[in-house]
Amino acid sequence: MGDGSAARRILAVIPAFNEEGSIAEVLEDARQCAPFADLVVVNDGSYDGTVARARAAGVALLDLPYNIGLGGAVQTAYHYAAARGYEAVILMDADGQHRAADAARLLEALLGERLDLVVGSRYLEPGGYRSSPLRRCGNRFFALLLSGLCRQRITDPTSGFRAVSHRLMHHFTRHYPFEYPEVESLLMAARLGCRIGEVAVEMQPRRGGSSSIGAWGAVAYMVQVTLAILIDLLRRRPSLRPAPPKPHV
Repeated sequence: MGDGSAARRILAVIPAFNEEGSIAEVLEDARQCAPFADLVVVNDGSYDGTVARARAAGVALLDLPYNIGLGGAVQTAYHYAAARGYEAVILMDADGQHRAADAARLLEALLGERLDLVVGSRYLEPGGYRSSPLRRCGNRFFALLLSGLCRQRITDPTSGFRAVSHRLMHHFTRHYPFEYPEVESLLMAARLGCRIGEVAVEMQPRRGGSSSIGAWGAVAYMVQVTLAILIDLLRRRPSLRPAPPKPHV
C-alpha cells in the first residue's frame, strides 16, 4: 500500500454467529487479500462449528460464552484492539458478503484522508449485489435520515464493512450501541464531530447460512431503529476524549 500503512498495526475484526458454512473461506480471503492486517474472530456464542473452523484456521479467537449481539461482539473487539495498541480496525462480516480485496481501499481512505470512520458503500456506484428490494428501501430511508442528521451525504448506513480510526476506536470501547450498531454508531460518530467518509465497494451474496431478518422483520427493524435514533438525539451530545498516543512503528 502506497501510504506506508502496511507497516502500521491494523486489526481486521470478523464477528461471527453460526457461520460455519462461510467462516473458513472468509478467513482465507482475508489472509490472501488483506495481508497487512492481523485477524481476530469474535465468536458471539455460536452453537455450530464456527469456533472449530476458526481455530483450525489459526487466527486469534475471542470466544464469548453466550450470544450478546453484534454490538457487544464488536465492542469486545475494540477492547481487544485498544489493549494491544492497534492503530485502526477494519470490520468485516463472516458471511462472505464483504470482499477482503476492498479492505485496503477503506484503510487508504481512513489513513490518507485522516478520517475517523470509513464505510464501504454498495450505493456509491451502480452495479453489484444489492440485497432485496425491501432491504434497499429501508437502507434508502436511513440514508436520507442520516444524511440530514449528519449533515453530509450517507449512502449506505446499514453497511457493516467499515474502517475505524485509533481515536474513535478508543471512544467505542466506552460507548457503543448494542441494538442497532451500524446506523447508531454512524450518528454517534457524527455527533462527536468525527470525520466520516464512504468508499464504493462491491458486495456479494452470502456464502452460507441465512439472514435472521425476514420481510416483516425488516419492517420492524426500520421502526425500531428510527425510535432508537430519536432516543439518541434526546441524549446529551457526547464528547470525544483524547485517545492514548498511537503506538510507535
